[in-house]
Amino acid sequence: MKQCAIIQSLEAEYLKADLPQVEIGDTLEIHQKIIEGGQDEGTKEKERIQLFTGTLVAINGSGLSTTLTLYKISHGSGVQRVFCAHSPKIAKIVVKRKGKVRRSKLYYLCGAFGKKSKVKESRKRAAVQVVEDSSSPEPIA
Repeated sequence: MKQCAIIQSLEAEYLKADLPQVEIGDTLEIHQKIIEGGQDEGTKEKERIQLFTGTLVAINGSGLSTTLTLYKISHGSGVQRVFCAHSPKIAKIVVKRKGKVRRSKLYYLCGAFGKKSKVKESRKRAAVQVVEDSSSPEPIA
């Protein structure tokens, strides 16, 4: 038990706090930092952002080792890519649309085409919070 607490305390400083709440079936846009050049002595390193937009098929691991598996169809062939959620190479994660699914893993989407490859959109309404103002006068009875 003691070792788990030590490991969690060491991992805590590397966890990202700005990650959005994601669920299986969501369409995500992941901005990944790509570093080019710099191997030769005369060239400079260039950093650019590369986007990958796809459907979240699986979430594996927990804590620092959380991985997100995204799937998309690109130029007629399926592309499946795994990202470490807390990696320093991930600039940001944007939720483009929320999906409505009843499975924990959506591997059946891989290889599907047409209507079978679609995920329904979740249309949850935001809960309206009513805040009572204490400075308003009491009603007269």
